[in-house]
Amino acid sequence: MPDIAVFHPHIVHFVIGLLFVGVAARLVSLLPLGGRLSFMGPMAALLILLGTGASLLAVHSGLDAHGPAERVPGARDAVVEHEEWGERARNAFIVVALLELAALALASRKRVATGLRLVSAAAGLAGLVVLYQASEHGGALVYDYAGGVGIRSGDPADVRRLLVAGLYHNVQAARDSGRKEDAARLTDELMRQMPADAGVKFLGVESLIKDREDPHAALATLATMDVPADDRRLQIRKAMLTIQAYRAAGMSDSAQATIEEMKRRYPNDPRIKAALARLGGAEGGSR
Repeated sequence: MPDIAVFHPHIVHFVIGLLFVGVAARLVSLLPLGGRLSFMGPMAALLILLGTGASLLAVHSGLDAHGPAERVPGARDAVVEHEEWGERARNAFIVVALLELAALALASRKRVATGLRLVSAAAGLAGLVVLYQASEHGGALVYDYAGGVGIRSGDPADVRRLLVAGLYHNVQAARDSGRKEDAARLTDELMRQMPADAGVKFLGVESLIKDREDPHAALATLATMDVPADDRRLQIRKAMLTIQAYRAAGMSDSAQATIEEMKRRYPNDPRIKAALARLGGAEGGSR
């Protein structure tokens, strides 16, 4: 079978959707609702069979994909746990699918078929618990260990974006925990990775203010930055950093003048009002 690792995220979502709806339909089909919902039985069987088939592909694609994720330091146990729960879910629904097929084959013997569908519903509920665990471990692998993030396409640009995201979040974590030197160092690396990106340049200015406590250098950097006049987001970001730098440098009059200019330029923008409020922009007068 060909390598289908790249399709693993797509397939697993089909598995979850098909099997959860399929088991729910099977439960509804067993309720005494007369002929009003007679379509629920056939629909349940079809969805469960399709979902089980998709689970076979999900396990295969996951095994194809596990190599690079497993080699990430510290991620191996998470990869193994996700694989094991995925295989358990597949096996559980193979049993459910066999029960559904047996019920279809014995449809003429109504009592036996109904009994098989009852067992299928119970087994399906148990299977959903296992499937949930597989999904939970898959989510942990992606969001806690970045398993597969940035490498699925094979494009080096995606891997670089993964590095950039990691650097950004580590800057915030270092700053929040008071490790200013680490935050400054990580910001430097972030700027090295994306030197032309305006957002990253602003992060560098923010680091000068908060991590290196050098607001004069921040103001000098801001003075050299050309921001398009029609890009409101960047204009606002520059102004906010300018206010912070002025205040950190003890230049309260200049900070207040910038605040008043922002109020004049964007008098009715709720985002500006909120941002200025966070900076204490509602304060009146200069000090």
